[in-house]
Amino acid sequence: MTHPSEGDRAAPDADRGALSPSDAERALPSAAAEVAPSAGAAPDEPAEPGARVTVTPAEPGPDPERLRARFGRPFEAGDVIFREGEPGTEAYLLEEGRVRLIKKVRGAERSLMVLKPGDLFGESALLGGAARWSTAIALSRGVALTLDQGTLQNLVERNPAVALRLIKQLVGRLRDAEDQIEIMMLADTQSKVVNALLKLAQQSRGAGGAPPNGASFAISPMELSTRVGLDVDTVKRAVQQLREGQYVRVADERLEIPDIDALRRLFGLLGLKDEIRGEQ
Repeated sequence: MTHPSEGDRAAPDADRGALSPSDAERALPSAAAEVAPSAGAAPDEPAEPGARVTVTPAEPGPDPERLRARFGRPFEAGDVIFREGEPGTEAYLLEEGRVRLIKKVRGAERSLMVLKPGDLFGESALLGGAARWSTAIALSRGVALTLDQGTLQNLVERNPAVALRLIKQLVGRLRDAEDQIEIMMLADTQSKVVNALLKLAQQSRGAGGAPPNGASFAISPMELSTRVGLDVDTVKRAVQQLREGQYVRVADERLEIPDIDALRRLFGLLGLKDEIRGEQ
């Protein structure tokens, strides 16, 4: 990770290495809990009457602060965590803050996605000798836990829940990439933004808890601009037009679509308008 004061803060290697397999499993409690039985669990057979039952206390859970102190890589807004083309020797589990992945295309930097706490990134470390596919830049102050290649491979091989979590994340990224390709094929700005919002609405409704015929989800102008491949100011203007037409409502970084069908009809009209332009 590139950081202006990293050398000043670096601890000895014995204390600040990549996570060991056991420590990494503890750093992913939700995944490890799915496959690891709790210590001291009661046996299947009942104890004999009058027998003395000894219960072994469960092993204390990991101290998050200790894990962060030993394996955490702090960063500030604007720090470059890794650069495109560098050897991918470590993966990162984002604990705090937000990170943006960008890729250089014909000399111009294009945003790929914005990562949030819980996301694993830099997973090209799974492939020995593979170079970084993108550049990771911190959008805010935060911390990421570091997993070297051996640890990451060990986790995937030994822990099915961790492997499944990684697969789900990669499948989600593939879906997002396909959505981005579809959006890029649209001609006008408004169609790009409306299409992206419809896809986000569908995903939020799939997660449950959505209002009738509506959707609500958290997204920042930066994240939306990344999805549609447009600059932030252009996206803000497009969203403002949708607000004026009462297709969306915005509060802080949360966007609400009161009537998804109405937004779909608008998308159809925008497509028809584009077809008419093409025929002229």
